[in-house]
Amino acid sequence: MSEKRPPLEGEVYYPSPEVVAQARVKDWEALARRADEDLTGFWAAEAEELEWYRKWNRVLDDSDKPFFKWFAGAQCNIVHNALDRHQKTWRRNKLSLVWVGEKGDVRTYSYFALHRDVCRFANVLKAMGVRKGDRVTIYMPRIPEIAIAMLASAKIGAIHSVVYGGFSVDALQQRIEDSESRVVITADGGFMNGKIVELKKTVDEAVKHAPSVETVIVVQRTGHEVRIEAGRDYWYHDLMKLPLAQPVCATEVMESHDPLFILYTSGSTGKPKGLIHGHGGYMTGVYSTLKYVFDIKDEDRYWCAADPGWITGHSYIVYGPLLLGATTFMYEGSPTFPYPNRWWSLIEKYGISILYTAPTAIRGLMRFGESWPNRHDLSTLRLLGSVGEPINPEAWRWYHRVIGKGRCPIMDTWWQTETGMFMITPTPVVPLKPGSGTRPFFGQQAEILDEKGDPVPDGEEGFLALKRPWPAMALTVYRDPERYKNLYWSQYPGKYMAGDSAKKDKDGYFWVIGRTDDVIKVSGYRLGTAEVESALVSHPAIAEAAVIGLPHEVKGNAIHCYCMLRKGFKPSEELADEVKAHVAQHLGPIVRPEKVTFVDSLPKTRSGKIMRRVLKARAQGLPEGDLSTMED
Repeated sequence: MSEKRPPLEGEVYYPSPEVVAQARVKDWEALARRADEDLTGFWAAEAEELEWYRKWNRVLDDSDKPFFKWFAGAQCNIVHNALDRHQKTWRRNKLSLVWVGEKGDVRTYSYFALHRDVCRFANVLKAMGVRKGDRVTIYMPRIPEIAIAMLASAKIGAIHSVVYGGFSVDALQQRIEDSESRVVITADGGFMNGKIVELKKTVDEAVKHAPSVETVIVVQRTGHEVRIEAGRDYWYHDLMKLPLAQPVCATEVMESHDPLFILYTSGSTGKPKGLIHGHGGYMTGVYSTLKYVFDIKDEDRYWCAADPGWITGHSYIVYGPLLLGATTFMYEGSPTFPYPNRWWSLIEKYGISILYTAPTAIRGLMRFGESWPNRHDLSTLRLLGSVGEPINPEAWRWYHRVIGKGRCPIMDTWWQTETGMFMITPTPVVPLKPGSGTRPFFGQQAEILDEKGDPVPDGEEGFLALKRPWPAMALTVYRDPERYKNLYWSQYPGKYMAGDSAKKDKDGYFWVIGRTDDVIKVSGYRLGTAEVESALVSHPAIAEAAVIGLPHEVKGNAIHCYCMLRKGFKPSEELADEVKAHVAQHLGPIVRPEKVTFVDSLPKTRSGKIMRRVLKARAQGLPEGDLSTMED
């Protein structure tokens, strides 16, 4: 056993003896020390638990920093480990996926059935001309076919680019154009809050201006009438009935660092960044983190309530659980439709043992009080999780007390699209402090720095940086390696700049505060201020605009817009509502501004850069700080 640590300061929740007894790793300190002393040895041992077509000659090739190559020389395919290898064991008959639609329809897939459908759809994609290295855009609701499409693409060596089904025409078109996808996979629509989300209609508009697209495959989900263009659009169910959709398909042999997927994330320049993740390192990092942090066992029913369109869905709905041979649960709809007990009734009915969700959802459900969850038996839950943004202590306590009944540890995880896997996180045996992600994952090292790159004293806020490479890290930005280098590795040479402000307490626990750049996190989703401002000034009334995020009790942050009007337009509530609707139409409903304020001028530096921090300070009645660079 490791040496005993001194008592922790502040509000601390210790794991129960029952939790410790069933945990995979009972001595966190010992494993952390071993991984710290031998980073590559730790990750080599984790990788040995998976199957490889050819083993690596180097665990970590760091000869071209910051473009690290994990398991250099190895050959693998993530789908071999997520599906193929389970066909040789008893798990082929185990449930891989339990899916429930918003209307209550249910579908289940054993590992055998999921593997069969992935093979069939992989053969369909091959018949459509998709080859290794081709990009496939996926724009779908939360239905099993989104996972099937991802896995089928990866199986044949294609690179999937999943675009969240709530994004608008403009956002989808940008992502299709940047990736030059030849195939788009979508659905006629999806159900959310009792309404149909018109996905096919959005795709039709987006591909008008995306000349690379040759084929659109449409899953029939809602059954409402949609336009099908002859020679371009095909129904998924028709294709899957064809003789070419054979249930056997060879898995493509990939180099460890070959691209697996592109996932776009907002940037402060307005143009989304296409982060690329590869097969071998990503596979190992996701497998290991999910294994240790959520301690998944064969009898668990695991529910990550995110959307597969985000990195959380990639890593911890689709790939991670399948790599571990777990049973994962997926629900199509909203947590409050038709009543605010929808989630709690699903947990009770399907015996969910692990729930992983966002603080936004927790805060949203808190508003309805304790009576809704209290009418359900939540005794099957043994672990809870939080992701997407820092969780405020009040929401943490409610989640722990009301949902976990005081016995379920909360795995509060900090990580990013760029990291691919959990970076700062507890495991079930780690003492918890509400609002803190605790300490870095095994083998990782983080620090809080000032602008010069010097560590700040404990308790002081600074910039969060990561000191060591990790397996699931992004390989680069698609077709823009310089952007990857400049964005993440240039400010503190040799260290990864996370773009978040944070502090560390005397116990070594990290407390992430929020974004430091011009990115706003709304309901856990990262939105670039430049993207929102571009949408604002595309309105005929708006001459110039600035956007800030202000704290919101449910969303975490809400978008507030400051707009200068063109001549001939006058401020009004009607115009403000019109501008809000305009932004939502261009960027999607999640980006709808909370407030639009019309102003005569905007605070700027002499070089013309808008001083958003000044707007933020004014809005909150705080000191405006150094104004020496402000234009007179």
